[in-house]
Amino acid sequence: MTFYGFTQDNTKRPATQKEAFQRACVQSVKLLSNHDASLRVIGNADSPAFPRELVPFTRRVDFGRGLIKVNFLVNYGWLWDLNGGLGGAFGEAAGRPAGLSERLASSDVSRVDLIVRWGGRRRLSGFLPIQSVYADFYVLDDLWPDFKPDQFLEALRWYEEQDITLGG
Repeated sequence: MTFYGFTQDNTKRPATQKEAFQRACVQSVKLLSNHDASLRVIGNADSPAFPRELVPFTRRVDFGRGLIKVNFLVNYGWLWDLNGGLGGAFGEAAGRPAGLSERLASSDVSRVDLIVRWGGRRRLSGFLPIQSVYADFYVLDDLWPDFKPDQFLEALRWYEEQDITLGG
């Protein structure tokens, strides 16, 4: 499961919104650390917009039995992700594995099957473009703060009815 905390583009918002995103991400990671999860925070940790409290989680950390793999995107940007995978400024990849997908900053994030979007949006907004290439979208008109657990269960039920072809 992957959560999109905030994007690098979100850092251009007013300071109060940016700080609220940062606080919410730190609180969410702390909450997840109390469960049987294998957790990794992915994002540009070199940026001042990246909460320092989350730096220890930029490498996968197992809590309890690590029963579910959880990724949390914080100060994430698709260009940042690809740029790292292409060896810097879209250049040479000296000393890196051969395949692009293995060189991404998000390389250990599995293929995304389902994207739940709130607020009626029907776009990726930079969310893991490589892993999301075959993802199905489930769109809700409600905004994130109004999201209810039963809406997530409904999204899963909807996904179970989809014809998953992966392009074939």
